[in-house]
Amino acid sequence: MQRYEYKVVPAPQKGTKARGVKTPEGRFANSIETLLNQLGQEGWEYQRAELLPSEERAGLTSSSVNWRNVLVFRRALISLDTQVSEPVKNLESDMETDAAPTARLVPGPEETLQEPVPSAPAPISEEPHEPPLTLNASESEPQETSEDTQTKI
Repeated sequence: MQRYEYKVVPAPQKGTKARGVKTPEGRFANSIETLLNQLGQEGWEYQRAELLPSEERAGLTSSSVNWRNVLVFRRALISLDTQVSEPVKNLESDMETDAAPTARLVPGPEETLQEPVPSAPAPISEEPHEPPLTLNASESEPQETSEDTQTKI
């Protein structure tokens, strides 16, 4: 199912000057055309223009309703299904034409690779393990005697 995001922008209220456009209607149409082209380059698809009520404050205690013209745009959201299904389709079409595939599927960050499970557990030794021998500080380094120091010099 395709999903969309929407953008609503206020419609231009004044026309913009442009070369060759002299009438107020032409200037107004030019400002709308410029806005539609800008958002179209960003991937937004024009849907419709709406005239909607907007309740606003008028003074300290009262409010008034103003009618606003807005332009509604939409663009398709890129979903995970779309990202995965297109490469799979391309890979399948490459396989049908006997052409070497140029890309291969790689799991994304949300997919985890499973470690291979060993077929048999490692053998357990029947011999009891003895703790390693520990040496005292005096046993680990031989103490030098006066004779040893004289021979080194």
